[in-house]
Amino acid sequence: MDKAQVAAVLEEIATLLELQGENSFRCNAYARAGRSIAQLEQSLADVIAADQLGEIPGVGETLRGKITELATTDHLPFYEDLKAKTPPGLLTMLRLPSMGPKKVKALYDILGIDDLDKLKKACEEDKIAGLKGFGAKTQEKILEGIAFIGEVGERVRIDQAQLVARELVAALQKVAGIRRLEVCGSLRRRKEVVKDIDILVSADDAKPIMTAFVKLPQVQKIVAHGETKSSIVAAVLDEAGHRVMMNADLRVVTDAQYPFAQAYFTGSKEHNVAMRQRAIQYGLKLNEYELAGPKKSIPCKEEADIYKALDLDYVPPELREETGEIAAAAKHQLPNLVETKDLTGCFHNHTTWSDGKASLEQMAQAARKLGFKYLGIADHSPSLTVANGLTPERVKQQHKEIDDLNKKSRGFRLFKGTECDILADGSLDYSDKVLESFDYVVASVHSHFNQTEAETTQRVIKAISNPRVTMLGHATGRLLLRREGYKVDLGAVIRAAAEHGTMIEINANPYRLDLDWIHCKRAKALGVKLVINPDAHAADELAYTDYGVDVARRGWLEKDDLFNTASLAQVTKELEARRAR
Repeated sequence: MDKAQVAAVLEEIATLLELQGENSFRCNAYARAGRSIAQLEQSLADVIAADQLGEIPGVGETLRGKITELATTDHLPFYEDLKAKTPPGLLTMLRLPSMGPKKVKALYDILGIDDLDKLKKACEEDKIAGLKGFGAKTQEKILEGIAFIGEVGERVRIDQAQLVARELVAALQKVAGIRRLEVCGSLRRRKEVVKDIDILVSADDAKPIMTAFVKLPQVQKIVAHGETKSSIVAAVLDEAGHRVMMNADLRVVTDAQYPFAQAYFTGSKEHNVAMRQRAIQYGLKLNEYELAGPKKSIPCKEEADIYKALDLDYVPPELREETGEIAAAAKHQLPNLVETKDLTGCFHNHTTWSDGKASLEQMAQAARKLGFKYLGIADHSPSLTVANGLTPERVKQQHKEIDDLNKKSRGFRLFKGTECDILADGSLDYSDKVLESFDYVVASVHSHFNQTEAETTQRVIKAISNPRVTMLGHATGRLLLRREGYKVDLGAVIRAAAEHGTMIEINANPYRLDLDWIHCKRAKALGVKLVINPDAHAADELAYTDYGVDVARRGWLEKDDLFNTASLAQVTKELEARRAR
């Protein structure tokens, strides 16, 4: 098993132990070890070979043996026994709101409920309400949760969540009495996929705001309506007319409590725990309402004041994942994160020459409106016939059109590129002669997803070792919530990119967001230059670069870590130098 697989098993063991009723210390030990393994810069096999497992935070003697066994044999009897003892339906029940491992275990122990169907039947027969720790309201919420899972699933992409949040916020901003308002949770941390929307408001009187919230036109269902917290199922239509539904919570606090609630409800849980522990070291108590000492509270007007009170630099929301940000904040070593305004252009874009919806000129105009100084055109190569890939003859025709447009442009340039298919054996879809006619080459996998990890890894490494390849496109081929990526050892690919000086893109299309933020950190550590590309197939999709910036920020990337923050002159010089080589 690789590190991602081992980490997933450790996280699952933590959950299974909770369902077995184990103490929280033991459960948390497995969860913490899983996070540490997932965030390793090098491969797990290399760590084991160097006998360095014991140096990883949270990995003690017992876990070291289990991790080694998992990684080297793909099996762990302890894990397999736990799974055998645990009905799989219990894990599904954990998806329900307010249903933690303790409640799931209680339902199983008392009523033998081990899946959603049995749980739904028990609720409908009024068997849950009388149980200790549940009640009629909990029973009702369980039924609503089961219906919600069946109707809208568990997660949506960031662009969909942002759409719902934007409409809810716009509607709430019209409500009188709101002093401050923020979308918190994983959406504020800019995660690729989001479970629900957390909205925080400060006000002197919560009641009229709560009343207005549950009456918003986007509300499909009221899940809960309380004095300071309400929950709804909201629905909005996207640009294609499809309905996007999500659970959304609104919390109202006083303005004095707002900074603390903002930090707490932004998360992550692990970051919050680490912040509370640091507060304890200072003799203080930190929660969602205050930062306080034995005798008095410490007033904080803004989130940044909380960090300052604990001798920390302000940690941007995107970094709050407990991956070293607090230690870096204490040492004044947090990165100066890249911003959208730092981007000067992008390279992976399609036009009507292949499967895009806009012409070269329309794409150029849209890029200039975004403030870009250049735009790379990377239409498909011929083997991707479904996308109208360009033959060598059509490449020449497109290049002539680009030359003609560039003659009419001042202070802006279209670069001639291609998204060239990586064929099954790692060779490229154009001859060397054709490849040399481009200013740059994006190499991508679009076929043969059923190859083994070793085959795909070697295939990709062979392609990016070709000196004519400028950058690797969408490194895993995943489509979020729709398709898993192909099996590939990204660690090996990133090391090969570092060795050959090949760039790797952060594909900013919200269906992809690939590389993910963890691998961005690894690429940065190895000195690999990254590129934020929207994979735009229409003029308005150039703005997808914003989502790529989110990933880059979560990956601790600064302006200089990215190629497309350079000036037009610098980009031109670098591409020309690469072609010469």
